[in-house]
Amino acid sequence: MTLNLPFEVAYIAYQLQKAGHQAYLVGGAVRDLAMGKSLEDIEDYDFTTDASPAAIQQIFTESFYENKFGTVSITLENLLKQLSQTHQLPTANLSLHKIKTTKTNRIIDLQNAKKIHHSLKTKAANLQDQSQASSALNFPPFEITTYRSDGQYLDHRRPETVAFGSSLTEDLTRRDFTINALAIEVDHSFLDSIFSKKQLESNYLLEVDNYTLIDQHHGKDDLQKRIIRTVGNPNDRFAEDALRMLRAVRLAVQLEMDIETDTYFAIKYHHDSLAFVSFERIRDELFKILASNDPARGIELLDQTNLLKKIIPELYAGAGMQQRGHHVSDVWTHSIDALRHCPSTDPIVRLATLLHDIGKPQSYKEENNQITFYNHDIIGSRIASKIAARLRLSKKDIDRIFILVRYHMFHYQPEHSDASIRRFIKRVGFENIDDILDLREGDRLGSGAKKTSWRLEEMKQRIIEQLNQPMGLDDLAVDGTDLMEELHLKPSPLIGKILNHLLEKVLEDPTSNEKNTLLEIAKTILEES
Repeated sequence: MTLNLPFEVAYIAYQLQKAGHQAYLVGGAVRDLAMGKSLEDIEDYDFTTDASPAAIQQIFTESFYENKFGTVSITLENLLKQLSQTHQLPTANLSLHKIKTTKTNRIIDLQNAKKIHHSLKTKAANLQDQSQASSALNFPPFEITTYRSDGQYLDHRRPETVAFGSSLTEDLTRRDFTINALAIEVDHSFLDSIFSKKQLESNYLLEVDNYTLIDQHHGKDDLQKRIIRTVGNPNDRFAEDALRMLRAVRLAVQLEMDIETDTYFAIKYHHDSLAFVSFERIRDELFKILASNDPARGIELLDQTNLLKKIIPELYAGAGMQQRGHHVSDVWTHSIDALRHCPSTDPIVRLATLLHDIGKPQSYKEENNQITFYNHDIIGSRIASKIAARLRLSKKDIDRIFILVRYHMFHYQPEHSDASIRRFIKRVGFENIDDILDLREGDRLGSGAKKTSWRLEEMKQRIIEQLNQPMGLDDLAVDGTDLMEELHLKPSPLIGKILNHLLEKVLEDPTSNEKNTLLEIAKTILEES
């Protein structure tokens, strides 16, 4: 089995061995390398060693040690800084490997639109800057951990004590799953040959005689069988750390594997202990599931193992709740099917898609043999916001969830005016237009309808046509300062009310967005108030 090793990873092993220590690449990176994954798809690289944390920090001077678990971390930036003192670095590094291609068929594509309002050009530039910054700076630190053994787990999350171990065997035995208990030791002569040269390559291919794969728990067999199995007794592993149950589901979905039978039933048995895990950690695992290639299967596995009841119990109110019209399934099934068909890879959009009908159970009515869910979008947006807050999402993401659920029932008729299109864009926000259209696509396909309709396609074209029109307060030809100077007003909430009135006028008639015109309108508003 040939392994593709980035130069940064080889350097860590080289430096540890050069200082007289053992060095093993462990964990998910070894699993992914063994599966033949590309460098772009490997999330992080972890090492274990017999070196103490103090010794590791002497070797990697810009590293940091801020925990009791023997883990020393070093950022990619600082590692490259240290390496550049002795070697010439290749052009490509791991941060560039992490740049992913993004969806290109955007409706609101501010960066490539040919005709957009001047105020949007700044937004487009900011989006570009944010994209470049996130791709270059978000590579996780390398973690180097001294061999260790764990004491008792009394809180179902963390060991009460951690003792530094003396062997790799002891270290691998404490790991969660067999496929994560693999280790690689790179041959020291191979590393010497690499770093004896001043000019480095971006990555190196290791043949079988250049490394040793340590597999004490038959993880390679489980990779081939495509099963997730705990190291040792699954009841012991999940009693120690309840988060491992979510990790099992996440890995099964991400790696397209099955959960081994004993491991599966142990999760069902211990599901109540998920209450000991913080919602921040639950959210992180849930979002990885939602960002996978098969998020619907992830939600189904969470349901089958009883974990979903501890995360989003509100979903179960829709189980068995029948619908009429174009729907072919109950609310529960439809929600999962909508998620299955949502084209967005953004976990926020996928979560909103899963929750888009969360308000239906509370709005359910049956009269004259007709089922209705009036205002389920309004009720659902409030419920979805509470779920998002429980998952410790940021205010920005809570607002996104609210907007996507609140306005997912938007409708369009050809006779709608351009002003109504602009108002729709303003309500939803430029940055959310594509997301709500992705949610609508999942909703339609999850209902058994076609992917789109002529009305929806026409609406998309009309949205594009309105990109060159003013949409927000910052697009107005006047601002608060102008109003205070011209109307002799002092700072007060009245200024904001007038500006919002002016925006409504401009949304209705963009030609009125002239300073003198708006000031005249403002005077009229002031006289009538």
